[in-house]
Amino acid sequence: MLTLEQIESAILQLPPQDYHKLIEWFADLDYQRWDQQLEKNIADGKLEAFAQEAIAEFEAGNCRSI
Repeated sequence: MLTLEQIESAILQLPPQDYHKLIEWFADLDYQRWDQQLEKNIADGKLEAFAQEAIAEFEAGNCRSI
């Protein structure tokens, strides 16, 4: 397995086109992991209090169109 230092060095040596492909790939991976974590938090009920608070604010008329 490569060390972080070796990976960083290899990234610095990439041609621009490959570097941009890597950036896109990494961003996609990051979004996928974020989505997975969000889904897990929802399933675990960790966002329920926030959802209830938002619903209460909406029902109280404390929202406006943006």
